[in-house]
Amino acid sequence: MQIKAWNFVLFSCLLVFFLAPSSSAQTQTCLSQTFSNNRQYANCSDLPALNSYLHWTYDESAGTIEIAYRHTGTTSLRWSAWGINPRGPTMVGTQALVAFVNSSGGVLAFTTSIDSFSPSMQRTDLSFPVPSLSATFENSEMTIFAVLRISQNLLSSSQVWQEGPVSDGQIQPHSTSGANVQSARRINFLTGQSGGSSSAGSRTRRRNVHGVLNTVSWGILMPLGAITARYMKVFKSADPAWFYLHVACQSSAYVVGVAGWATGITLGSDSPGVTYNPHRTIGIILFCFGTLQVFALLLRPNKDHKYRLYWNIYHHSIGYSVIILSIVNIFEGFDILNPDDKWKRIYIGILIFLGVLATFLEAFTWYVVIRRKKTNKHPPTMNGANGHGYGATAMGQRV
Repeated sequence: MQIKAWNFVLFSCLLVFFLAPSSSAQTQTCLSQTFSNNRQYANCSDLPALNSYLHWTYDESAGTIEIAYRHTGTTSLRWSAWGINPRGPTMVGTQALVAFVNSSGGVLAFTTSIDSFSPSMQRTDLSFPVPSLSATFENSEMTIFAVLRISQNLLSSSQVWQEGPVSDGQIQPHSTSGANVQSARRINFLTGQSGGSSSAGSRTRRRNVHGVLNTVSWGILMPLGAITARYMKVFKSADPAWFYLHVACQSSAYVVGVAGWATGITLGSDSPGVTYNPHRTIGIILFCFGTLQVFALLLRPNKDHKYRLYWNIYHHSIGYSVIILSIVNIFEGFDILNPDDKWKRIYIGILIFLGVLATFLEAFTWYVVIRRKKTNKHPPTMNGANGHGYGATAMGQRV
């Protein structure tokens, strides 16, 4: 029965590897783009026209969107603009951010509201505040950085971007054909979806999936499996049920954890300019330790084998290391994802519950062991092939 169960576990692990999302299938150009001062954004989209890309992060608590609009393959004699239009994917009504290189060689960024088909492109306030606005021009790339404070009804809007010539330091009209009339798409800042990307997958969504999978597997199922093994096996009536519960819990945690680990590796390969070294390193160690635990079960000697003591030391030290490192890495992940505080509080509450449960069971188990020792006049005996000694030594036994 054990062999069949673990054949299924190993098959599931291999299946996870083969079905893990391929980075080449989901790669967008914007995912490999980096910014000065290590600026990072939760979402990005390859816009389908004018060699343009949009990066953004939505801060729900502050009601702001931090964006970076990048226009590549341009020159200092061209202007670049990006904006949102609540009326639809058209030019008129667009609340725009514009940037160009002025006659003195500096990069000028300003806001303007497009109110006609022949706009003056003069500085005007937008229908929403723009607390921060700047632009850079480097290596034939114009990048506009801004923070927008918009209302909820603008979170799903049309985005419009454009480019055109600059003459004598003055913005000139853009072309009205080709790519210049194809530069408008829907965007949802909340879900991370953009109509300008053929693979509308959101990096934020994948990061959240990565976080949920790893929290449930390494951070909850693994400790539950350890609690099951340590405290249930003291009771004779729970043998060998505790063993199969422990195996089921830990194997499920491993399979789900490998899926989360694979998602994290994919996110890392899709974002070569963004690295979280401590989180990444601990994640790789956890995967290696978890795999060692799988092989530990396959190599598990009989209880009376001379190497069983060394196997116990190996199995327990790796197992508790996995639990400790998992908790540390989950909090590292919280710092990276920066979710609502309630999610961190929920996980802290789960840890407190598991800690209180383990403390209660530890005390109760010692009570049972001591009471059994007092009432048993004979030394502990083995309870069959799957049995084990009871008494003071029972607390020292593990899987």
